[in-house]
Order: sequence, then structure tokens, then C-alpha cells
Amino acid sequence: MTTSEGTSNQADSLEDIVSGLREEFINETNDALEELLLLLEQTRSQQHPSGDFINEARKFAHLLVGQGANVGLRLISTVAHRFKVYLDACEPLTERGIKDIEQYVDTLSDIIQGKIPRETDPSTLVRALPPKASFEVNEVEIRSTEVLLVMLDGTATKFVEREMQQCGYRVSNVASPFDALSIVIQTKPDLVIISAVLPDLSGIDFAIALSSMPETRNMPIALITSFPRDHESLQFLPDNVPVIQKGPSFGDDLVEALNNAFLL
Repeated sequence: MTTSEGTSNQADSLEDIVSGLREEFINETNDALEELLLLLEQTRSQQHPSGDFINEARKFAHLLVGQGANVGLRLISTVAHRFKVYLDACEPLTERGIKDIEQYVDTLSDIIQGKIPRETDPSTLVRALPPKASFEVNEVEIRSTEVLLVMLDGTATKFVEREMQQCGYRVSNVASPFDALSIVIQTKPDLVIISAVLPDLSGIDFAIALSSMPETRNMPIALITSFPRDHESLQFLPDNVPVIQKGPSFGDDLVEALNNAFLL
């Protein structure tokens, strides 16, 4: 057997392994989604505690994010991440929340079963999913505008999130810049707001990277920092990236960043 034949056989063998893992993942996920719907019905009829259901659903969504990516099903991973973001603000569980969760589960089931093609544009699909809502938004018209917050949980994050939701924007958040990169490329948000302080990689560096890559360089980005624009740590930040400075000007800077992204 020649070297090229050996390499080809190894590649075929690896593809068979990946294909087998993917098929196993699809079957197990399909069963798990059916069980989740059954549990949701039990929760609706008060046979199962709603808090327990939300915790179990969060764990399930978290697993799907990683497992979907591992077997090459990025669409599953992207929708699962959005499902987890929704669940994080879903307590207490209302009838509206139950219906929203049903839509998420049905969407995941349709992807798994092939009813939604796996090559579907994730940026279009996530805009059709129920938005995260940390307060009552019945009076707010929900837009198709997507805002991604790359920020650690905290007061500033909650403030920005609330301001975006009150404008009717769809808001999702992630703390890790490495996780955010995949989400940015998949969902193509209309604005990415990045905190300068992030784990693993500076938010400043992440903003510079997004501004430099062909795939994301035209995407509106804003940076939240305690430093003024002329601080030395921001010397390599592109001029077209607005700075939202913590302090008295925070609200005005946020409005300017939204205006810069043509979202006002």
C-alpha cells in the first residue's frame, strides 16, 4: 500500500468515526428533546417544579452548545446558545415563557430531523427566535436588530442590556471573547458591545481583532472602558470604534455608539 493510499484510508476512517459520532448525537438529542417537551408539559400542569425544569433545560442547552460544535453541527450549537441565553432570564416561568421554550425546542427538533436545512443562515434563524427578556416587554415592539454583549455579568452589563431591550433590540451576551468570535461570525449581529475587561483576552485586543478581520471589519463595534479615548492602552483601537466610558457620560456615550451603528 502506498503512502497516499494509507493517508486516504486514514481520512476515510476518520470521517467514518465523525459520521458515527454525529449520527449518535442526532439520535440522542432527538430523544432528549422529546423528553424535554414532556417535562415542559408536566411543568405547565404543575406536576414538576418550574425552577427544576429551567435548571435542567439550561444544562441541556449548555451541553448542546459544545456537542453540536464538536460534531460539526454549528446551527445546533448557535440555536442552543441562544436558548441558554433565553433561559438565563426566564424565571419565574410564565405561560409566555413556556410557549417560547416550545418554539426553541421545536426549532432544535426541526434542525435535528432535517426539516430546517443545516446550511440555513444562522443570522436569519436566530432573529426568528423569541428574544431574551429580563423585564416585561409587552409594550415594546421587538425588532430584528441583534446586539451582542461581550461582557462579564455585572451592573454595567445589566444596564446596557436593559437599555437595548427597551429599544426593542434582541440582546444576547457572552463572557468569553473566544466563544464570542464564533457567535459573531455565525449570527452577524448589528452591533457588538465589548467590555475592555474580559477573561483570557483583553476586550481591547478583541475589538482590534474584529476590526481587522475581513469577515468582521465592517461590523459595528463599541468598547466599554474606564479609560478616556486618548489613554495609551487604546492607541491601537481603530478610530471608527466608539468608546463608551464608565462614569457620568456612560448614557450619552451609549447613545452615540448606537447612533454610530445607525440603530437610532
